[in-house]
Amino acid sequence: MPLARLQGFARRSSAAAVRGLLRIAALAVLLLPCIWMAGAAFTPTLERLAHPLALWPSAPTFEHFAAVWESGMAQSVLNSVWVAPGATLLALALAFPAAYGLARLAFPARLDLLFLLLVLALKLMPPITVAVPLFSLAKWLHLLDSLFGLILAYQLYALPMAIWMLLPFVRDVPIEFEEAAALDGANLAQRIVFIVVPLCAPGLVATAIFVFIIAWNEFLLALLFVSSPSHFTLPLAMAGYVTENGIDWGELMSAGLISSVPTLLLAGYVQRYLLQGFSGGLK
Repeated sequence: MPLARLQGFARRSSAAAVRGLLRIAALAVLLLPCIWMAGAAFTPTLERLAHPLALWPSAPTFEHFAAVWESGMAQSVLNSVWVAPGATLLALALAFPAAYGLARLAFPARLDLLFLLLVLALKLMPPITVAVPLFSLAKWLHLLDSLFGLILAYQLYALPMAIWMLLPFVRDVPIEFEEAAALDGANLAQRIVFIVVPLCAPGLVATAIFVFIIAWNEFLLALLFVSSPSHFTLPLAMAGYVTENGIDWGELMSAGLISSVPTLLLAGYVQRYLLQGFSGGLK
């Protein structure tokens, strides 16, 4: 019996050691590129050319950050600060009523299911497939090369995902709460604002963060819609450091580090909401 227990303990220890090694390997795969990006941002150009794979410089410098900021990165940051929250607020304003209607209203012939399938199809569709007609529509509406036009275009990504994520949260709100409020004289708008929205707060926050990250990092539609450097968002500005003559790794990584900070801070601050929103979106 002691021998059997010893063998079982050895097997459990071996399995735990293997799991630990796999976790360390996965963590290294995830963190090493981030560490290299941060190191490259602070590495002098000559040192980077001499030791391209070094994770951290021997003499850190801020020269790349200064060059990036002087090249007009500040304007790109402001543009992204305007576009990403604007796209997020618009997506939530349109998606929440849609999610509420799908959760509460009775549709004939299962039209709600058809609408959900359409939303899912839009969510899964590669944006490049509708880029040309979307460009033509924006040109006809005189929305090209404008930040407002970019906010509207980003709904192609944001709106389907926002509806899909918010729907389970609205469904989880007991209908009895709304019925009780209706008996007390509350109208539909009051029931939504004072009952449904507060109870869906985790879903709203999680959806807002996901939409914000998508809009903050979006490149394809920005490339199609924006032509003036004064309207460039951060991804477009970063693409300027990759040219036919080579890649300026120091400035590119500095711009990447600047671009990553807001999303990392937001994701860390609302981590529990993100987990709830992700699990809710899978229901």
